[in-house]
Amino acid sequence: MHVAMITKYHYRIRTRSGAVVDNLCFFGHDEAAARQKLCNIYRNCEVLQYREERLSPGGRGHLNYEDVVDLITAT
Repeated sequence: MHVAMITKYHYRIRTRSGAVVDNLCFFGHDEAAARQKLCNIYRNCEVLQYREERLSPGGRGHLNYEDVVDLITAT
C-alpha cells in the first residue's frame, strides 16, 4: 500500500511594512501552492527563505494539533 507524503513549507518573510516574520507554516502539493497561500495572507511580502518538511500521515507522533488543523483548513 502506498502512503502519500505530506509536504509542509516553513517560510521566513519580510512584510511590506518591513517586519520580519519567522516560521510561517503552510501545507501544499508543491512549493508554488504553499507560496500562493502565503501571498494570499501576506500580500506584497518578500520571501527571505523557505524550507520544506516531508511528513508521513501514517506514522504516529509526526503530526501535532496545529498540523492537523492546517490539513483540515488547507482544502
